[in-house]
Amino acid sequence: MCLHRGMQVCRAEIGNASNFRCPYHGWSYRNDGRLIGLPFHKEAYGGEDGFRKKGQTLLPAPNLASYNGLIFVSMDPDAEPLEDFLGEFKFYLDFYTKQSSHGLEVRGPQRWRIKANWKIGVENFSGDMYHTPQTHASVVEIGLFREPKAEKRKDGVTYWAHRGGGTTYKLPAGTFEERMRYIGYPDDMIKRMSEVWTPEQQQLVGDDGFIISAASCFPNLSLVHNWPRIQDGDDVVPFISIRTWQPINEHETEVYSWFAVDSAASDTYKKNSYKAYLMCFGSSGMFEQDDVENWVSVTNTAAGSMARRLLLNSRMGLLADGRPVIEPLSPQRFHGPGVAHIGYNEYNQRSLLSLWADHLELPPASTLRTAIGTRNPEGITSPVQTNCPPNTRPSINEEEAEGATLS
Repeated sequence: MCLHRGMQVCRAEIGNASNFRCPYHGWSYRNDGRLIGLPFHKEAYGGEDGFRKKGQTLLPAPNLASYNGLIFVSMDPDAEPLEDFLGEFKFYLDFYTKQSSHGLEVRGPQRWRIKANWKIGVENFSGDMYHTPQTHASVVEIGLFREPKAEKRKDGVTYWAHRGGGTTYKLPAGTFEERMRYIGYPDDMIKRMSEVWTPEQQQLVGDDGFIISAASCFPNLSLVHNWPRIQDGDDVVPFISIRTWQPINEHETEVYSWFAVDSAASDTYKKNSYKAYLMCFGSSGMFEQDDVENWVSVTNTAAGSMARRLLLNSRMGLLADGRPVIEPLSPQRFHGPGVAHIGYNEYNQRSLLSLWADHLELPPASTLRTAIGTRNPEGITSPVQTNCPPNTRPSINEEEAEGATLS
């Protein structure tokens, strides 16, 4: 955000640059955030005597870290380390983001807006296998998948681990390699996966027979792994998609969706996997169209007066006395961390929304840590400083500027 009028400085979705120039008034910055130039510096500001460029830098991201190439930013400078935040969910995140030692190749993002609340999509991806036989029945009936019945979803497992959860498919009997071939992976990719996945991750597939499908990590990260047919015949092609749900307001969400693939995969595989992704998800994907119809309707009805008279049923998987309909799977039947339940349930949705509710109940003062900028006499952080005479804007020294990160 430009120091002059707050204009967005970096407007590209992907790439790299040695410097950035604000399109509004032309202030220029190095890629470490340091201000290096502004038009008519002497005429407009009296040169260095009126406005000293040295030490002026874009506001750094308060907390930034990466995992398997995914970059996470927190506005809380005191946030816990990313590895601790992800916790046991890292075990499952690896399936999507660690397919070889060569890293991922990413395309996108596709961006579109839906007239729906952001939490609906997040909770759907986190564990809703129950909607598949109804919402996506037509996609299965046209033969897009090897499984002839959408009801097969009930044989899968939902898992919840720390701050994230997801769904799995139950695969036919076989070894790790045979089951990975069943969902369309070529032998060279299977070999690369076996080199980077832990024994427990391979056991989840090879011994337990479960392969990850959709997942969400609180608050707004979701992932998809599926394997449709892209042409006539029995062959299927797997794809991976990563997305975030950006709230515009309580009634609208902007979706950012990326396609991801092992960078060492063949060009033919990459092309076919991308086609599989576009068929199913993205702004025009078949699954996407089915889902959004539901999410928009839920959001619309929630805004009406009748919705406030209704206590929705979110007890799936529980008996009347609170005991589980089916006990959680033992570690011998499911080698992944966290708690896993077979069949239809809403454990993950309840866990996700409980985290959201916990954050709503934080004391107001604790949210001030997410603001960036100067401190007023009361000690409250404010991201904007007005009435700031020349050269009194708080600056960052040269050593701090060396490590500055663009915001």
